Amino acid sequence: MYQYTEFDRQFVKLRAEQFRDQLERWERGELTDEQLLPLRLQNGWYIQRYAPMARIAVPYGEISSTQLRMLARIAREYDQPDPALLAQAQATQDALQASQPGATLPAPPLRYGYGHFTTRTNCQFNWIPLSKAAEVMELLASVSMHGIQTSGNDIRNINADAWEGVAQDSVVDCRPFAEITRQWSSLHPEFSYLPRKFKISYNGAVEDRAATGWYDIGLLGVKNAQGEVGFTVKVGGGMGRTPVIGTVVREFLPWNQVLNYIEAIIRVYNAYGRRDNKWKARIKILVKSEGQAFIDAVEKEFNAIVELDGAPHTITQAELDRVSAFFVVPELKPANRPAQTDTSAPLYQRWLEHNVRGHKLPGMKTVTLSFKRPGFAPGDADADTMEALAHMAELFSAGEARLTHEQNVMLPWVFESDLPAVYEVAHALGLATPNINLLTDVIACPGGDFCSLANARTLHIADHVLQRYQDVNEVLNIGPIDLHMSGCINSCGHHHSGHIGILGVDKDGKEWYQVTLGGADGTTLSGPAIGGKVVGPAFCAAEIPDVLEALLRTYRALRQPGELFIDALRRIGHDPFKAAANAARHPRAEAAAI
Repeated sequence: MYQYTEFDRQFVKLRAEQFRDQLERWERGELTDEQLLPLRLQNGWYIQRYAPMARIAVPYGEISSTQLRMLARIAREYDQPDPALLAQAQATQDALQASQPGATLPAPPLRYGYGHFTTRTNCQFNWIPLSKAAEVMELLASVSMHGIQTSGNDIRNINADAWEGVAQDSVVDCRPFAEITRQWSSLHPEFSYLPRKFKISYNGAVEDRAATGWYDIGLLGVKNAQGEVGFTVKVGGGMGRTPVIGTVVREFLPWNQVLNYIEAIIRVYNAYGRRDNKWKARIKILVKSEGQAFIDAVEKEFNAIVELDGAPHTITQAELDRVSAFFVVPELKPANRPAQTDTSAPLYQRWLEHNVRGHKLPGMKTVTLSFKRPGFAPGDADADTMEALAHMAELFSAGEARLTHEQNVMLPWVFESDLPAVYEVAHALGLATPNINLLTDVIACPGGDFCSLANARTLHIADHVLQRYQDVNEVLNIGPIDLHMSGCINSCGHHHSGHIGILGVDKDGKEWYQVTLGGADGTTLSGPAIGGKVVGPAFCAAEIPDVLEALLRTYRALRQPGELFIDALRRIGHDPFKAAANAARHPRAEAAAI
C-alpha cells in the first residue's frame, strides 16, 4: 500500500497544527461558529444529531495494521460521550420510540467506543467532543491519516475496487491512479469550492465492483486493441433525490491524460453547475439536462487544456512508476499457525464459498471478514475488534487490510494454507459469518440514531434483519440479495442500488420507510447499474419485517431452480412482489397514518 513521503507527512502534520490553531481561536471567541464551519469540514468534522462526528479518510480503502491500532485507540479513549449528553440523547431516542406505539421496532441503545466503516470506505466516530478534536487529528497524523476530502463541497475520498491489484479478473491496477488523483486534487484550487460534493471511483477489473455507474466520475480501467492502458469515463452518476446512472463520455482515454480530463469535467461543472438550489447542484443534473452539449463542452475544455495550457497535468511515466512502486506485492510469508478447524465441516465450507475469493497469485486467497453481526450496526467495529483486526492483518496479510464499500473488511494477502487458522480467529471474533452478498450482508447508514440529516432510523431495522435471519441454511436457501438501507434521501446507505432498498422518510414527525425493488450496482451478480422502483406508499418500521418476509416468500414460490432473486424479479416483473409487499401492511398502522 502507499507509504506517505516526507512531503505527505509534513502536509498532514501541518494541517493538524493549523486545525488546532483554528479551534483554539474559536474557543477564545475569535472565530464564530459560522466561520469555523468550513474549516471543520475541511478536516472531516460535522456537528451531528447529538455530538460532533469525525470522518476519517481511508483512500481507496487501503489501511495498515498500525492505522487500525490508532483507530482502536481513538475509539477506546476519545469516542466517549459526556454522561449527561449520552443520557439526554438516549432520552430523546426513547421519546421518539414511545411516540410510535405499535408502529416501530425495538431499538438497541445508543452505542459509543467504536468506529463505523462507511460505504465510501471512510471511518466515522460519533461522540468525540470538539475540545478533543485537535488532539485526535494529531494522533491520526502520526500514522499518516487525516480527514481531508471527507466532507464539504470538494472532491471526496477517492474510491476504488477493494480487490485492485489482487483480483483474478484484473485488467489494470487502478490504485496508483487513485493515489495520483488524490494527491493532485487535495490542493487543487479549482476544487476548493464546488457547487456540491463530488465523488470519483476507479475500477480496474472486468467486473465493476466499485459501482462506477453511481459516481460523479466513474473510471473503468481498460485496454484497447493494441494493448494500451486507458479508461472508459462515465460522468453524472449519483443517488439522492434524483438517482441517475453515469453517461459514458469517453470510451477510451489514454492513462496519461486522466487528470487533464478530470479537470476538464470539473471546470465545466464548476462553471455551469447550479448553486441556487442544493438539490439541483450535482453534476448529474447538469449532464441530464444538457446531454450531448455537456459532452461537447468537456471535450472543448479538454482540448483547450491540452493544446493551449500545455496539458499541465499529464501523468508522466516517471510519476506513474514512482507511485506504482508503493503498490508492489509486499513481502509475503505464511503464518503457519496451527488450527483446530474441521475443514470438512459444512460451516467452514460455506465460509470458503462465500467469504473467500481467488487471487492473481498462485497459492493466495482474499478473505472478507463480515462486519454484519447481531448486536452491532453494519460496519461497526469496537476498539477491541479493531485491535484484533490489526493483529490478524499482521499475522495473515502482510500487515494490510482493505475496507469495502459494502462495509466489510478484506484481507488481501492470505496464503491458502493459512485459511483454517484465519477462519478460527475470525470465528472467535464473530467475523466469520458466511454471508457475503447474502441477505444479512446488509448495507446501512447510521440513520436517525446519529445523523442530523436523517428522516428516520435504520439501525433498529438492520438489527432485526441480523437477528431474524441467523439460520445459515435459510439465508443460503434464499441466495444472494443486496439489501441496502438509507435514513434519508442522501442515500449514504446506497438504497437505490439494492435489489431491495429501504429509505427512511418523515411523515409528521414519525418514521416511515419507502421500499424499492430491482436496483443494481453494476456487479456481475446485479447486472448493469440501475435504480430500484418504489413498491407503493411508505411503511412503518413495524411493517418492514413482514414486507421483507412477503417479498422473500413470493420469490421462493415463483423462482425457477437455481434462479437468483434479482433474476426472478426481472423475469416475472414487479407486480407480484409489489402486491405481496402491500398485502403485508398492518391495518392499524395504516389507519394511524391517514
